[in-house]
Amino acid sequence: MDRPATLAEEAGARILIVDDDPGIRDVISDFLTRHGYRVEEASDARAMEQVLARTVIDLIVLDVMMPGEDGLSVCRRLSGAPGAPGIVMLSAMGEETDRIVGLELGADDYLPKPCNPRELLARVRAVLRRRQEPRGPEEHIAAACEFAGWRLDLVRRELRSPQGVIVNLSSGEFSLLRAFVERPQRVLTRDQLLDMARGPDTEAYDRAIDVQISRLRKKLDDGAGVEIIRTIRSEGYMFSPKVVRQS
Repeated sequence: MDRPATLAEEAGARILIVDDDPGIRDVISDFLTRHGYRVEEASDARAMEQVLARTVIDLIVLDVMMPGEDGLSVCRRLSGAPGAPGIVMLSAMGEETDRIVGLELGADDYLPKPCNPRELLARVRAVLRRRQEPRGPEEHIAAACEFAGWRLDLVRRELRSPQGVIVNLSSGEFSLLRAFVERPQRVLTRDQLLDMARGPDTEAYDRAIDVQISRLRKKLDDGAGVEIIRTIRSEGYMFSPKVVRQS
């Protein structure tokens, strides 16, 4: 028996399926619609842009192999944009290197084809849940955090460098950075970071966290030589700077 619909489903989160195979689109669309989502479909990147121009989309289920612009190019283009939807990539290329490439380009999750619709549903729920960011008592107080000259706006989901430049973050990178700034100067294991930043329903995939941290480190490198995220050998990672919370 399926569990009750989540708040995101009850609110009618809108999902866009981008795949050139109409049979796959029909199966996924029907399954997600039956679980409370509003679903749009597109056969390629051009059709996707037409949907995005007229509709606010919360999450895209994106195929990698498509005619014209492929899914990896689409993911790279969309993931860095402010307010970009979540992205769950689907690909017949299920090797670890392919999954890593998808995550490096900003995807929130990645599933090999063929995938079980129930597993896809679980991944969709997890990504939407992370993007909703329900807040505990401490999180209500802080609207922004400052560290080592950087400023992270937790409401606008905006990262600003010490030079005042806005640095675009994918939703996965934002969730990971938020997990760090809420627990500064503490060693966090990969499993803890997976739960905090990617959700407990996500497959335990340590390499994904390593990839996200590598991307985040590059974006946090302003040339000042400050090591913001330290690797603690055989233990995990630590967010080194002192964090100042702002209301």
